[in-house]
Amino acid sequence: MSTAETSTGTASAEDGALRRVIGPKLLILFVIGDILGTGIYATTGKVAGKVGGALWLPFAIGFVVALLTAASYVELVGKYPKAAGAALYTQKAFKLPFVTFIVAFMVMCSGLSSASAAARAFGGDYMAELTGGAVPPTLTAVLFVLLLAALNLRGVSESVKANVVLTLVELTGLLIVLAIGAYAVLTGGGEPARMGDLEAGSTGYALLGGVLGATALGFFAFIGFEDSVNMAEETQDPVRTFPRAIFIGVTFTGTIYVLVALVSSLLVDSATLENSSGPLLEVVKAGGVAFPHELFAVIALFAVSNSALINIMMASRLCYGMANERILPAAMGRVLPRRRTPVAGIAFVSLLAVVLVCTGEIEGLGDTTSFLLLCVFAVVNVCVLVLRRDRVPHRHFRVPTALPVIGATTALVLASPLAERPAEVYVRAGVLVAVGIVLWVVNRAVLRARG
Repeated sequence: MSTAETSTGTASAEDGALRRVIGPKLLILFVIGDILGTGIYATTGKVAGKVGGALWLPFAIGFVVALLTAASYVELVGKYPKAAGAALYTQKAFKLPFVTFIVAFMVMCSGLSSASAAARAFGGDYMAELTGGAVPPTLTAVLFVLLLAALNLRGVSESVKANVVLTLVELTGLLIVLAIGAYAVLTGGGEPARMGDLEAGSTGYALLGGVLGATALGFFAFIGFEDSVNMAEETQDPVRTFPRAIFIGVTFTGTIYVLVALVSSLLVDSATLENSSGPLLEVVKAGGVAFPHELFAVIALFAVSNSALINIMMASRLCYGMANERILPAAMGRVLPRRRTPVAGIAFVSLLAVVLVCTGEIEGLGDTTSFLLLCVFAVVNVCVLVLRRDRVPHRHFRVPTALPVIGATTALVLASPLAERPAEVYVRAGVLVAVGIVLWVVNRAVLRARG
């Protein structure tokens, strides 16, 4: 066995091992596909409602915050190329099982709330463009989650290959929006002055709160790069593969997002965007180009499907990793004998996703996802600094010390009340954490009873 294989924990033939089927190119597409999707396709309008015509500003700030935390994840996944992500890093840094469990539970809930937001978006204005609103959105969302669970059970190879196809489709949709924007600029269409307008009447603290609130919600569009570290045990040579994949993925999507935000503001006023759950469809309609609206709606449905697929995949792998770390019962690490997929984890997270779909809307679920992950990102940035004293035998990426410090600070600011998010977001997140605490107590009691 080579040194690289030894240092990165290449899968063996052991019964509990996952299959390493993800190469460098596939991982890059995985990261891009995980970041692209529901956030930009469904919540752009809500961001515009908070900040006004300067819609690009929250996405530009979110881009910087995402890069800071992505750098910390790159160092940690290179150092510890195992599934479980933030939970694994927290345990190694602080060795407090309760804190580890809560962080892991928050990550899991963020993935499920993100998948649920995508499922809700699937049944929103994009679907209504095709059906005229005849299909019940909640029923559509539930059936959608169950279909994705079945695809995940087929295997990670099938799921990631489906991700490649969906990524290309959703990227095509965004390129269409950019092409329409370019046409509008060349023909003198749109209102360029609107792109510099912040929310009317906002000054001082109110303006700051509005921008931070818009950035916190817009940050939902950037989440996803952290999901990829949970695929470390199914990636070929993760120490070398992850740095390039994550940095390329975040930079590429961040650039696309800022450009799409500029086009959206150029062509459509913020009030119209805010009132639509399919804001990019409004952009296509206002672009003056004879592009079939129904076709764009189909593209958007593929985009939100990709977000949900990857988030359910991530959450199930997180369950698998947590079970291997003895944070969850060993049964949660059970895999299908032939497919080598974490069947128990997939069933568990899919059930939770169905519950969330029935209890929330797109904006609330998206904002809850951002809040939970911003809290986790603050912890991960601190973990990088704490774990500098832990040496590993192989070489890996090392982030400059200043970046985790800035990353933790910006994440905490966006997670704080300064961001002026609705109270329901804190309530929903608080309930989820409380459920996690109950599960922790029950699990500990069972472990003690078993000796």
